[in-house]
Amino acid sequence: MGRMLFSSQHNTANNDPFELAHPNRGQKFKENVFTLLVYCCAFTLPTLLVFAAYELTTKCMPSVSKFGLSFLFNHDWNPVSGHFGALPFLYGTAMSSGLSLLIASCLGIGTALFLTEFSPRWIQKPLIILIQIISAIPSVVWGLWALFELIPWLQKYVVPFLKDYLGFLPLFQGNFYGVSLLSGSLVVAIMILPIMISVTIEMIKSVPSIYKEAVFALGSTHWESIRIGVLPFIRKGLLGVAILGLGRAIGEAMAVTMVIGNRPEISLSLLSPAYTLSSVLANEFAESTSELHISALYEIALLLGAITIVVNLLAQLFIHGLEPLDFTKLFGKENQKKNLS
Repeated sequence: MGRMLFSSQHNTANNDPFELAHPNRGQKFKENVFTLLVYCCAFTLPTLLVFAAYELTTKCMPSVSKFGLSFLFNHDWNPVSGHFGALPFLYGTAMSSGLSLLIASCLGIGTALFLTEFSPRWIQKPLIILIQIISAIPSVVWGLWALFELIPWLQKYVVPFLKDYLGFLPLFQGNFYGVSLLSGSLVVAIMILPIMISVTIEMIKSVPSIYKEAVFALGSTHWESIRIGVLPFIRKGLLGVAILGLGRAIGEAMAVTMVIGNRPEISLSLLSPAYTLSSVLANEFAESTSELHISALYEIALLLGAITIVVNLLAQLFIHGLEPLDFTKLFGKENQKKNLS
């Protein structure tokens, strides 16, 4: 009996859970291997980014040494004569991205407000799922749709209307052949719209309900509760969403290449063809023969990568740098305006 009691006490002591705090050599080895693997996974992407930047910088040095800063301001792009300038591509990228961002921002904020503030519950979830499905459609599909559906619709309805009522503006002058800056911008706007809607919805949902309830308690309308209790709180985030959409628009290649016209010219008209940084890479890299031509394309790739990284970093700073809104000060200002009126 005493021997059995001693044995049970001995087993209990050996199974003491506090002994796990002192792992043996095998456990320490497994822990070290696991930690090493986790560190390797964490540093894989930064290492690849540094390696890609190094390769692009090395390969574009012949172009940099020959053209210098004039590469950014020269509008001549002629692989036959060996003259290369990125200005038409920078201009086309800026114009198409800016126009698509303007269109997508208006539609995105309006759609997000509808889904969070106005839509019935039975339609809210299906629409959100549909938006997520649209974001997964490949860009080449959007390009084909634009070629066979969007461009004929623009030629038949939109462009005649613009020429009749806004034809005095330089933006809507010239002949419209289908593939144009306007077509490319509309396609990109459709493609960046889902991500802008999704992020805006999450920001609106993050606003504490007490803000809107306080505005409602004073007899405000639904629009006033949104204008005072929602939009001021997410104003920095909306700017971040716009910059995030801009980063996506700048890097879009396939759909833009199919409908923008791919002509290295600078024109104020939205109806004329254009060229973007991503489009020239998609079109000419496989066909480039001379070393200088390849180097110029590498320099364009480096420019595109740097612009995209900077734009996305700014977007993350704005989106994740939201500060709580001092609602009492804002509401006090609104009361002062009402009292003065």
